[in-house]
Parts: sequence; structure tokens; C-alpha cells
Amino acid sequence: MASPTAPLGGSTPSGRVLGPALDRIIKNAAWRKHSALVAAAKTALDLLSSSSYPPHDPTSPHPSPLLGLPAAAAAASLHALILALESASPKVADPALDCVAKLLYHRLLLGDLGAASDDSPPSKLLTAVLSCGALNDDAMELSTLRVLVAAARCPSITIRGEGLGQVLKTCYNIYLSSSSSANQLCAKLALAQVLVIVFARVEVDLMDVRVQTVSITDMMDVSDRSLNDSSIVHVAQGFINDAMEGSDVPEPGTPVGMADGDVNEDKGMSKIREDGLALFKNLCKLSMKFSTPDNPEDQVLLRGKVLSLELLKMVVDNAGAFWRTDEKYLGAIKQYLCLSLLKNSALSAMSIFQLLCSIFVGLLSRFRSGLKEEIGIFFPMLILRVLENVHQPSFLQKMTVLNLLEKICKESQVLIDIFVNYDCDVDAPNIFERIVNGLLKTALGVTPGSTTTLTPAQDQTFRIESVKCLATILKSIGSWMDQQLKIGDFSPKLSEVSLNSLDNPNIFIGEDGSGIDYELQSESYIPDLSGASSLEQRRAYKIELQKGISLFNRKPSKGIDFLTKSKKIGHSPEDVASFLRNTSGLNASMIGDYLGERDEFPIKVMHAYVDALNFEGMDFGEAIRHYLRGFRLPGEAQKIDRVMEKFAERYCKCNPNSFTSADTAYVLAYSVIMLNTDAHNMMVKDKMSKSDFIRNNRGIDDGKDLPEAYLSTLYDQIVNNEIKMSADSSVPQNKQPSSVIKLLGLDNIINLVNWKQAEDKALGANDLLIKNIQEKFKAKSGKSETVFYVITDTTILRFMMEVCWAPMMAAFSMTLDQCDDKAATSQCLQGFRSAVHVTSVMCMQTQRDAFVTSVAKFTYLHCVADMKQKNVDAVKAIISIAIEDGDYLQEAWEHVLTCLSRFEHLHLLGEGAPTDASFLTAPMIESEEKTQKSSTTTASKRTNALQNPAVMAAVRGGSYDSTTAKNNASPLVTSDQINNFISNVNLLDQIGIFELNHIFAHSQRLNSNAIVAFVEALCKVSITELQSPTDPRIFCLTKIVEIAHYNMNRIRLVWSRIWKVLSDFFVSVGLSENLSVAIFVMDSLRQLAMKFLEREELANYNFQNEFLRPFAVVMQKSNASEVRELVVRCVSQMVLSRVNNIKSGWKSVFTVFTAAAADDRKSIVLLAFETMEKIVRDYFPYITETETTTFTDCVKCLITFTSSKFSSDASLNAIAFLRFCAVKLAEEGFVCHEKDADHQPNSIDSSDGNAIVHKDDHVYFWVPLLAGLARLTTDTRPTIRKGAVEVLFDILKDHGQLFSQSFWTNIFESVIYPLFSSEICTPNGQSNSTEDESWNFETKTVAVKCLVDLYVTFFDVMRPELSRVTSVVTNFIKSPYKQNASTGMSVFQRLTDGLASKLSKEEWKEILLCFKESAADTFVVFDKIIKMMLDIQIPEKNESYSEAGQYSDHDIYNEDEEEANMETSSYAIVKMKNHMALQLLIVQGIIKLYETHRRSFCAEHMGIMLEMLSVITSHASEVSSESGLHMKFHKACSLLEISEPAVIHFENESYQSYLRLLQALLHDNPSLSQYMNIEKQIMLVSVKILRTYLNCAGHGPPKDASHRDSVVHWALPLGSAKKEELSARTSLVLHVMRLLSGLERECFRRNLPLLFPLLANLIRCEHSSGEVQVALYDIFQSSIGPIISV
Repeated sequence: MASPTAPLGGSTPSGRVLGPALDRIIKNAAWRKHSALVAAAKTALDLLSSSSYPPHDPTSPHPSPLLGLPAAAAAASLHALILALESASPKVADPALDCVAKLLYHRLLLGDLGAASDDSPPSKLLTAVLSCGALNDDAMELSTLRVLVAAARCPSITIRGEGLGQVLKTCYNIYLSSSSSANQLCAKLALAQVLVIVFARVEVDLMDVRVQTVSITDMMDVSDRSLNDSSIVHVAQGFINDAMEGSDVPEPGTPVGMADGDVNEDKGMSKIREDGLALFKNLCKLSMKFSTPDNPEDQVLLRGKVLSLELLKMVVDNAGAFWRTDEKYLGAIKQYLCLSLLKNSALSAMSIFQLLCSIFVGLLSRFRSGLKEEIGIFFPMLILRVLENVHQPSFLQKMTVLNLLEKICKESQVLIDIFVNYDCDVDAPNIFERIVNGLLKTALGVTPGSTTTLTPAQDQTFRIESVKCLATILKSIGSWMDQQLKIGDFSPKLSEVSLNSLDNPNIFIGEDGSGIDYELQSESYIPDLSGASSLEQRRAYKIELQKGISLFNRKPSKGIDFLTKSKKIGHSPEDVASFLRNTSGLNASMIGDYLGERDEFPIKVMHAYVDALNFEGMDFGEAIRHYLRGFRLPGEAQKIDRVMEKFAERYCKCNPNSFTSADTAYVLAYSVIMLNTDAHNMMVKDKMSKSDFIRNNRGIDDGKDLPEAYLSTLYDQIVNNEIKMSADSSVPQNKQPSSVIKLLGLDNIINLVNWKQAEDKALGANDLLIKNIQEKFKAKSGKSETVFYVITDTTILRFMMEVCWAPMMAAFSMTLDQCDDKAATSQCLQGFRSAVHVTSVMCMQTQRDAFVTSVAKFTYLHCVADMKQKNVDAVKAIISIAIEDGDYLQEAWEHVLTCLSRFEHLHLLGEGAPTDASFLTAPMIESEEKTQKSSTTTASKRTNALQNPAVMAAVRGGSYDSTTAKNNASPLVTSDQINNFISNVNLLDQIGIFELNHIFAHSQRLNSNAIVAFVEALCKVSITELQSPTDPRIFCLTKIVEIAHYNMNRIRLVWSRIWKVLSDFFVSVGLSENLSVAIFVMDSLRQLAMKFLEREELANYNFQNEFLRPFAVVMQKSNASEVRELVVRCVSQMVLSRVNNIKSGWKSVFTVFTAAAADDRKSIVLLAFETMEKIVRDYFPYITETETTTFTDCVKCLITFTSSKFSSDASLNAIAFLRFCAVKLAEEGFVCHEKDADHQPNSIDSSDGNAIVHKDDHVYFWVPLLAGLARLTTDTRPTIRKGAVEVLFDILKDHGQLFSQSFWTNIFESVIYPLFSSEICTPNGQSNSTEDESWNFETKTVAVKCLVDLYVTFFDVMRPELSRVTSVVTNFIKSPYKQNASTGMSVFQRLTDGLASKLSKEEWKEILLCFKESAADTFVVFDKIIKMMLDIQIPEKNESYSEAGQYSDHDIYNEDEEEANMETSSYAIVKMKNHMALQLLIVQGIIKLYETHRRSFCAEHMGIMLEMLSVITSHASEVSSESGLHMKFHKACSLLEISEPAVIHFENESYQSYLRLLQALLHDNPSLSQYMNIEKQIMLVSVKILRTYLNCAGHGPPKDASHRDSVVHWALPLGSAKKEELSARTSLVLHVMRLLSGLERECFRRNLPLLFPLLANLIRCEHSSGEVQVALYDIFQSSIGPIISV
């Protein structure tokens, strides 16, 4: 006995629990009835009260089952408790149950419980506890449940497989049989809690786990009446909460059982997981209990089935990663759970269907990687079949499916995986496509006129829910896409939450009670295998294959041709036969028809098909069944004959001993087919008997009978078991859903499953159903294509959208159009927004534009009269799309901005504000507006505004695509229409202008491509607004200015792209025919430009120029003078206010002013010139500090001003400004330094003033200035020409010291020489220029004089140009005009005078040779004169005029010819006089040249000059010798009464000059004269002159010597003509004679033999003057006399 002070049961923890309990048991027990119990309890108390106990030894071969107690005491205590529990007395059992619960709570009970053949005390204790649950006592049931929960929860004991099964059954039975609803609900929760604990341990493979208490809300059976009583629910929840309360942590020093480490070596799995697997199988088996035929409506069984399915759903929803990776658990799901789903799918109870769908969704969410084939079978069977039943579905059933689909659609990865693994798999159904199409059918509702079981309200509910699912699909896809592409601040939303958490938000597994993020990490997962490109190929292959199958099911031959051509099957008969035999989705009737064709290839295919079958070992009936399993016999007898004939041949080949010949098998096959039809066709009344069948087949075996027993057995087989041919429905499967059912082999299975709510007839077919499913699984398990793919490449979304975009478009559009329900329209618009988001990001332009256009059309902004709230919501959706997806809209921006434009228009009309058109046409109606304004009030403004044409047009409305409303419609608008319009416009007040402006204000957040697309679209819409002929608007135009302002700070590359678009827009609108619009646009551009020019531009950039280019283009192309004047004013304002920042913009500025300079309005010209004057005077440094082309443009502009036809002052001022520019350039130090030869160009193109030289060379500034002036020298106005020449050469002369030699060379080449090019380029010395050309005498004179002065000034630098400058000058000498020649000689003289001291001998020689060449070129004129006068006949004076009146009429032509001859003669005479004058000028020039520079000349130089004079004198003699020409000139001159050409004078002057030069040279430089033999030349010239004189006097030299002695005859007197000629030649002869008399004596002596005969002849000549005789006398006396005297 225990001491009085010791506690009852001892001091151990177990004893303190057991002692009070045993004491209560003793007190409550009946002594007689429970005597053994009382004795056992007392014995146990005695043992517990003993004073000493050995320590607990868990390694002992017989450890104590109670912590802290010896084995004997523990055994005694447990024995007493077992007896108490088995007593069946609540009073006795209740303390025992309470004691067991406490032992479990405090982890005092140790060991394994419930193992098979285990008779240990703990196992017996568990059995006794379970027996208490069958006492039908409410309190005992609760106590039992409490103990079971505690046992499951306690980690110190382990309930093994069979024990867990008993626990499951006990709770199950209490739920089904308890009389208390509260106890039933408690049993349900207890069972759920036990499962949570068990499978939590399975997941982590540990006994000690922490789990969360289950909640009543986790159990979904709405049919359970207990859930309707809140008090019962409260009691049940309180019970399970109490059962799970208490510390899970043992007392200090108390060991925790960790028996979970035991592993079954044979199976490789721990006992914990084995027990969990067994429990799962038991649960599945409980769910597969079906009622008997005697009691088909067994509600208890139904409740048990519902409970088991609920628990299975909970297990599936809480399954962790281990479940999805362990093959045994996956195998259990496939073998047991899928079988349960399959069996229960035949039931019609709605609660079961809901549970089946929920379990399936859980499998889909968590196990899809390991259940690919199973999901492919159950999805069409459970979900799609109900979804696609549109006309006669069960409302609750379909609502269940739609709700589950919504949950599926929220899980984006599930959708992606479904599409990748099914729609892209050739051997799988198109689940995603069927989901979308099924939802579409539901959304479109019941077809009008169709029979349906739905009420309108139910149909409407379906439509809303289906649209919601479609919208959820798109939202989920978009969320997944954003997550993959990291678009925006992505965070997991509702779509990313697992399906499990949606169903069971309060069930968690894990040590900390938090949810575990289980990712699908099965080994069968292949992330990104082969990529999206491979999936694209597979998807394309599948689509094409299905197309071929569909074609085959309509036209078999065409289908085979299509598939062979597309290389889906081979071309051989064997390949086609294999395709027919193995491909799902083919219509069996069409296969039979094709195999029965008589064409050669189908017959070969049929033979290959049959030859591939193996009938070996089969009896005849079985062989026919096997044969007809793949196709349906065709209807034609001939086709059947061919098919069965081949069958008989093949059967006999496989079974050679079966029949004598194939004919026997052929006939018997026909008989079997006929028997099958006769026996199983309901239409046949008189059935064939066995004897009839045997009789019909007599003698078919080569004349013999087949064994009667054989035929009898065959008869029985056919009659008892019908031969069912494939596709017995005989309906061609043209639709995709049916094809998918056939593809999975579910056609027969689906027919067995009856979904009618009131029937449950699938029971008898369950075995066949199970068998068929298992066969399909086995067949598919052997295939290699069972890999589950996971794709993270967003490219897959393109393929998904290609499948679903059109159905979704139809669903959303139809619903929006036909439904006004707020929820439905909201979902549609959400779907549209998500669709736009996905298609935009995926660059699916067509689909994106289709969705955006649809939303835009549904705004009804184009037809306000029909607007409703849903249309306002569509406007909001458009705004949301613009804000959220602006980066991807691209071309779709146009639709969005069109809506915004129309919205703003309606907003203004609603406010009564005046339209833009009233401002744009203000100048025309200004007075009218003023009158109206003075007589209106604020209230009447709106009324009047509503009566304006714009409002009327808006009320009438128009189509979406119309740019303007129906202005041509009837102008009458009723008051009702006005009121309706006002009310509808008021609806738009829900949308503030702030939201509208938000899009534009935040445009700077758009990416680079998006902002460009946005601006392009805005420009298009703006052009549409402005082009309205009656109601132009400027909304978008003002927004363009805003957008440009907002985005002006973007990087230059992006801003350049933006401005390219805006530039074209401003140009296009600036050239608009609407003057007000054009002016407004130009002013808007000015605002932008002023803002832009605030930014400083770096050097060598060109963006300012691009920015200002629209001004230049409009200025050049606009036909409106007002616009051009505005452009000039705008540019002037910009330049004068922003001159500090203008860099490359100068080019556009000068382009504008250049165009203005050529304008036909004086005010524009003067305004532009005024600005140019200020620019040049005040801001010249800004021009030269930028690119050098800027200065070029400035020069061009000034030159253009010189061409102004309005103001000569402006023209001359422009030239003066060019001079000023040169001064400025010089002041700023723009010196053209010498460059390396490699950097120097050969020439500078003066046409545009640009030189191809080094960038730093200041030639860029000087060349355009000089070239521009050079071009002005060809101006038609003399003052401009002259001024340009003077300024040009003044600039060169004043600033030439700044130029390098290379620059001078370029200037001469590109600027100066072209001025004289018309003179230089003449090939034959004849100038091409005429008086009518731009160059006239005065201009050329000034130019050549300036050139010589310039060259003389800078000769040291430009010495290499001597020859070309001389050539320019001397070309004037050979001009046919006297003035030019005179100028040329004068300038030549100035050139030589200026350079005399600087020229070398070679340079003198070069000049003189050029002079000589030019002089020689002048002789050709005389040849032309001769040719000109050759055929000219000049009549005598008296003959020509006195006889003129005698001419007859037909001689008028001769008179005209004579006049022409006279005109030619007159011209020739003038030419002759000019020619001689020119020659004399040249002679004088030579003489003067000698007189001035004789000291600089050497013998070579003098030789050139003498040769020139010699040639001229010879030419003069030639001229004077042309007597015929002189005769014609004489006649012409007498007729014309003009002086004749002084030919003799010309000759005399030439010779005299020649002699003077020779004489001077002889006198001035004797040594040089001696070297050059000048004396001889003098003698020769003198002799030639004397002989000419003697010839003229008629005393030429004798022709031979014999004449000397001849007789002298009397000389005849000279005629008058000869006397005149002789008189003319007298002066020359006198000159010669004086020269001879002045010769030195020795010189004269040496030449006297040559001269004496001539002098002697002069004595006897007739002279016109006595001076000749006097001179002759002097010679004889002074020169000859002294010689003779000596």
C-alpha cells in the first residue's frame, strides 16, 4: 500500500495519470459485474504505489509501454484500462478513455500500435478504444474520437497500417451511424485531423510534426445538414480545437519517440510512409463503395462516399513535394484515386460531381507533371463534356464546372502547361483550345429557336460566368508574361495563388504552420526542353495532321493525298496502312470505305492493313472480332467482298490447318456477318436459328461440311456476344471535340457515363469501364511521348493567343453588344484590356489592333445617341489601355487617340464651349461673333451651342470609321434627340479631363519606340481633325505641342526620330488649304522652336537645322502669302531672341530668308532683308563660329536679295553686305593658312561654295563669299554686274594678304577664271560671247582691269598664274571688237608696266609669246572677210540705181539679193576697218613695249617682237595686194557713200613702225643689233618697200638681165587710181630714203649693190610729190657721191 503522504498511483508521471483514473474506475464499477476489472485495477494501483522503480530502458528486449513504469506495473495498468474499455459500460469506460487521452497528451504511452498479429498491451488498448466507438453512446463517441485524435497526434506511439485502417473505419462509422449530428460532424473533423497529421508525417518522414487544426470551413459538402445548424458547427469546431489543445512539448526529461527512422529495406520506404500509403489506399477504397441493386438510393452509403471524397480532396490539396516525386504514391494515385474518379463519375449526385471536379483540379494543380495521360483523359470527360453542353446542361453541374474553370484559369502556370503538353502534343487532346471554344459557346448562349432546359436567367448566368473565365484566362496569361519578362513591379496576385489555397486557405503543413511553396519539381518535368521553337513545330505538325484527319473523315482519298504531300505519312501502302491502324481520330466508316475502294493504291493499302494483323491461334469468331475492331464495314457489297476476301486469305495463312481453302473462310465470314446482323438487329423479327445457320453453311469446305460442333459453338459466340464494329454510332466525327474523344479512346466510355441527374445507370458497366481505361493507360505507358514539358519562354503565348484570340474576341464583343449587365460588361472590358496587353507585348499586331479597335468601337463616341453606361466604361478601358500598355500599342495608338479626340470634342460640346472651327474661321465672322457676344448670357451660350452645326452632327452621329459626322443628313434634329444627347454626354462626366491629360502628360514615361509610335498616331489623328471641311479641330495639334514639350529632354537619338515625324506633320499641315489652320500650325511650331532653342547645341550637330526645317519647307512651298509672311516673322523673332543658342539652325534660318528674298511680295522681301541686315551687322560672329556652311548659306541669302525685283537699293545693299562680310572675316582673323599638299584640293566648286578641304581651313568662309560675287557678275542688271565685279576684286585686293598661295590658286581657278571662261575657251580665237550675253563690254573691261591690278599687287604670291593671267588679258586683244582689243592692249600695257621690274627673262618670254600668239590669231579675221566677199557681186553705181526702175516684178528677188550683198559688204568693210585698227594697236603696243622696257629685253625677246612686226607687215602687204577685194570695197563704199578701208595707210604704218623699231634697236644697242643682224633686216624691209613703190609707179625691176640693154620706150602716164596709191605710199618711201641717207658710210657701202638699182629706177618714175626727188637727190649727193669720189 502506498504511504499516506504518497500520491495515488505513485510519484511517476504515468502513475499520477493512472492512479486517479483507476480509482474512479473502481468506484464506478459494479462489484459483481466487474469484479475482474476491480481486481485488476487494485493490483495495478498496488504496483504503482511501490516505492522504487528501475529507470526506463528503451533498449530492453521487453521495454515498458508506459514512461517511467516497470513493465509489470505498466502491463497491469494497461490490462485494467483494457478491461474497463471492454466493459461496454459508459461509467467505467469513460474514466478509462479519459486516462488514455491524458497518457497520449503527455506522451507517456510508448510503442507501436495496431500492427497485424500484434497482441501487445498498447495494441489491445487501441482495439479496446476503437470498440468504444460502437457503443452508440454520444459521450462515448466523443471520448473515443478525442482519444483517436490524441493517438494520431502523439509522437511517442506509432499507429501502423492496419491500426490506421481501423481508426479510419471507426471515425467513418461514427460519422455514418451516430445518432448525434454534432458527433457526426465531430467524427468528420477528427478524421480530417488524423489524415492531416498522418500525411504531414509522411511528407517530412518524422513523427514529431506540428500541424494546424482543421476548420469546418474546409469541408465542402453543402448537402450535409449539420452544416446548417450553427450551434452544431460551433460545438464540432470547439471539440476539435480542444482535442488539438495542450502542449506538444513533453515534460523535461521525457523522451520523444522517434521510431520514424525505421526503413523497410525490401521496399526502400519508411514505415511512416508505408502506413500513409496504406491509409490513402483504404480511403480510396471507401470512396468506391457502391450501393446494391436492391437499394440503389442508399443515402448512408452516399454520405460515406461523399465523406471519403472530401477527405481525398483534402489529402490531394495538402500533398507536398514528396507526393509528386515518389513513384509509389503517384502509382497509388493512378491506380486507386483515378479509379475512384472513374467509378464515381457515373453517379448523378451533384455533391459527388462537385467533389470529383474539385479533386481533379487538385490533381491538375499539384500532380499534372506525373499524371499527364490521366489528366488528358479526365479533363475532357469531367470538365469539357459538361462545358460543351450548351443547350441542355444541368445548371448546378455546369456552374460547378465554370467555377472550377475560373480557379484553373487563375493559375497561369497551369494554363501554360496545359497548352504546352496537350495542345502542342500530337497524341493529346487540344484541351486549352476546347476550354476556350467551350467558354465561347457558353458565352454566346443558347441559339435562338433551339430547345433548351435552361431558363433565361440561368442562360444569362452561364454567359456571365463564361465571359469571366475567358477574361481570367487572359489576365492570368498576362500576369505570367509580366512575371517572365519582369514587366512592371510584378508581385504574385490572386492568379498566382495555388488552387489548393483557394479551396483550403486554413490548412497548412510545416513546422511553423505556414504554407509551403511547393513547386512542380518532378523528374519528369523537362524545363524548356527544345524551346518554344520546337513546340511551335510540334503545334504546327499537330494542326496540319488534324487538318488531314478532318479531310480524311470527309473525303478519305483526298485526306490521304494531303497527308502524303505534307509528309505526315509515307507514300508506301504499308505507311498508309499503319496510319489507318494506329491513328486516333479517324472515322471508322471512312476507313472501311477507303479499304474497300477498287483503285489500285487503296487495294494495296487494304492488303498491307490486313497483312499486318496476326490471327494465329485465334478461333474464327475471335479473328473476325479482332479484324472489325479497327474499322466499320462499308455499305457497298463489292467493297465488303474485297475486304472479307482478303481477311479469309490472311486467316488461312495464319492458320493453315483451319480450313481446306480460303474460300471456306470467305463464305463463313459472310455467314458470320449475316448472323451478327440477324441476331442483334431489332428490325429483324424472324431470327436465324442454330439449325438454320448450320444448314446455310453446308458444303462450304470444298464440298464438305464443317463440323457441326464447330458451327454450333460459333453460332453461340455470335448470338451471345455481338460483334461490335468500331464507331458503332456511324456518325462522321467532323467536330474537334468528338475527334478528341476518339483520339483518347473515350468514345465508348463517354457513352457509358450518363450525366442525367435523375438516373444512375452506369453501375452495370463499371467493370467494362475500368477495363477499357486500364487498357488505355497500359497502351500509353509504353509510349515515349510521356514527358511533361515546362516552358518559361514567353514565345509560347503567341501560339496560345493565336488559338484563343478569335473566340475571345467574339465572346467579349457579343456580350458587350447584347448585354447591359454591369458584371458581364466589366468582365468583357477587363478581358479586352488583358488581351491588348498580351498581344501588344508579344508584338501580335493584327490581334492587338483587332482588340483595340473593338474596344474603341464600343465606346460609341461616334454615336452618342446610343451611348450607355457600358460604353462609358469602354472609354475608361481605352484610357487604361493607353496608360498601362502604351509602350506596346504601336499602330494601335491611332484608335486610342481617335477615341480621346472624340471624347474631348463631346466634352466641349457638352459644356457649351465654342468649337475650334469658330476660332479657326474667326476673321470671316468676327463682326457676327461680336454681335452675338454682346447679346448673350452664360445660360444662353449653352443653348446656342447646342444649336450649332457641330452639335447637330454629333446628335445625328456617324460610323466609327467616318472622320466626320453625317453632316449631309437631314438637318432637322428633334428636341428629344437633343435631350437624349445631353443626358448621354453627361454620362461622360464620370471621366475627368485629368484622366485624359494624364495620357499625354505621362508620355515621357513611354519607351523610345513607343513615343515615336505615339507621335505618329497623334499626327495622323490631328491631320484627320484639321482636314474636316466643316469642323476642323485643334485638340490633337495642341497635344502635339504638349507632347513635344514633355519629351524634349529625351536623348538625341529618340528626339530625332520623334521630330522626323513631327517635322513632316508640320510641313503637311502648314501647307494646308485652310489658311487659319496653316497659320495656327506655324504659330504652334514657333512656340516649340522657341522652347527648343533654349537648349544649347554642341558644335558639329545638325539637330537645330532639322528642327527648323519645317519653316524652310513651308516657306518654299506655301502658296499663301500670309503663311509665308508669318514664317518670316516667326524665324525673325526666334533669331533675334535666341541668337546666342543658334548653331546648326542657321542653315534653316538662311533657307527661309533666301526663299523670302525671292518672294513675289515686297513686304516679305523687305521684312526678311531687315532681319538679314541686323544679323550681318550685329550677329556676324555667331554665323562664323558654327559650321562653315552656315556662312555659305548667309552668302547665298544675300546674293538672292541682290536679285530682288522690288528694291534696287536692297540689291545693292546686299552686295555691300557681302563686302561687309569680308571685312568682318578679316577682322575676326580668318586667315587661310598654307596647308599640306595632301590636304589641298585641285579646285573649289563655286556653284555651292563648298570646298573639299581640311575642316579647319578658313577657305570655307572666303570661297562662298567670292564665288557668290562671281555669280553676280553674270546678272542681267548692269549696276549689279558692275557692283559685283568691283566688290569682288576690292575684297580680294583689300584682304588678299590673308590668303595663302594655295588658296589664291583655288580662288583663281574657281572664282576669277570662270569670269572670263567664255573668252578662254574659244577654240579658234573667236569669242563665243555676244552683246546679248550676260557679259557686256563695260563689265568685262572693269573685270580685266581689276584682275590686272589685283595680280600686280599680289604678284609675289601668285607668280605661277602669270601665263593664265596673261592669257586672259591677251584674249581681249584678239577680240573682233575694237573696244575690246583696245582695252586688251591697254590692260596688257598696265600688266607689263606693273610687273616689269619683277619679271625674269623666262617670264618675259612667256608674256611675249602669249602676246605673239594672240596677235597671230587675229589674222584669221581677214581670211573670213575674203571668204565672205568671195561670191559678192557689187554693181556699178549708175547701173545699180539708174536702172532699178526697169526691173520687172519677177526680178524682185534679184533686188533682195543685191540688198543682202550690200549688207554683207557693209559688214565686211566694218570688219576690215576694225581688223586693221587692231593690227595697228598691236604694232603701237609693241613699239611702246620696247620703248618702256627695252632694258629688260634680251635678243630672244626682241626677236619675238620683231617677228611679230614682220608678220604684221607681211599681213599688211597681203591685205593691200588683194585688188579684187579692194575693188569690191571701192564699189560698195561709193554706193554706200562711206569711206573705204585705209589699206595703204595700214601697210604704211606697219612698215614705218617696223623700221622705227629696227632703227631704234640699231641705234640703242649696237652690239645686240650686230648679234641679231639688224642691219640686214633693215635693208630687206627697205628693199621690199622700194620695190612695192616702184611696182605701183609702173617701174618694177626687170624680169631678167637682158633687159638692161634693151631700147628704152616712152612711159605711159599713170591713172588716177595709181596716182592716189602712189601718193599714199610716198610717205613710206620718204621714210625709207631718209633712213638710208642716215646710215653710216660703211653700212651704206655694204648694201649699195642691193639698193642702187632701186634708187636708179626711182629717178625715172613718176612721183606724186617732189619730196621723193629731193630725198633721192640727198641720197646721191650725201651717200653715193662720197663713195664714188673715193
